[in-house]
Amino acid sequence: MSDLRVALVAEGPTDGIIIEAALKALLSRPFILTQLMPEPTRPSLGTGWGGVLRWCNEFATRGHLQIEDDPTLPGFDLFVLHLDADVAESAYENVSPELATVAAQHEWPPLPSRLSCPPPSRSADAVRACLLSWSGLSTLGPRTVLCVPSKAIDAWLAAAVFDARHPVLNELECNLTLETQLRVLPKSDRVKKTSREYRAREKSLTAAWAVVRQRCSQAERFSDEAVAATV
Repeated sequence: MSDLRVALVAEGPTDGIIIEAALKALLSRPFILTQLMPEPTRPSLGTGWGGVLRWCNEFATRGHLQIEDDPTLPGFDLFVLHLDADVAESAYENVSPELATVAAQHEWPPLPSRLSCPPPSRSADAVRACLLSWSGLSTLGPRTVLCVPSKAIDAWLAAAVFDARHPVLNELECNLTLETQLRVLPKSDRVKKTSREYRAREKSLTAAWAVVRQRCSQAERFSDEAVAATV
């Protein structure tokens, strides 16, 4: 049986590391992951949530009903679109001054869309709606899943590497400053947002994925949807 081919659109490279680690725990077959975004050969798309937005909007201009229908993306068995739920706190103007006008023209969901947390699903749902709208999709195809951690994917890493009594786990999915908190922890616990440090914890994340699913509702949601898309 051949390896699955997974295409990933994500905010940045460290996000891809965490998603890859999760998929290693979830998928029963080996897979090859191709990160479509960020794309080093296309720096004009940028990185972060603005890069994901540009990728989605570019896809929308091609007019396909599903990502699986796009002939420029052949041979993939699973598509994953990632965006952190803290994007709901941002504004289109934060990406570029002109983007608010573009958003109004396309009737994209308004941003910011600040919603109470808990429950973390509220901002996650708002960001999922953005991903669909930006991509010009009414529904997802059977092999496409959304990955929207709340408030940031760093919560999934924290859930995997710290024991239940660690203070960073308090209100984990509603914490807008988690990345900063991880960076300033005592040296023994400190996690800097670099590919090297995230790669060093990748195996631990895969091994602890069942714990992450228990601690993070949006990790459980992603897990269920990723497995269903690959059955």
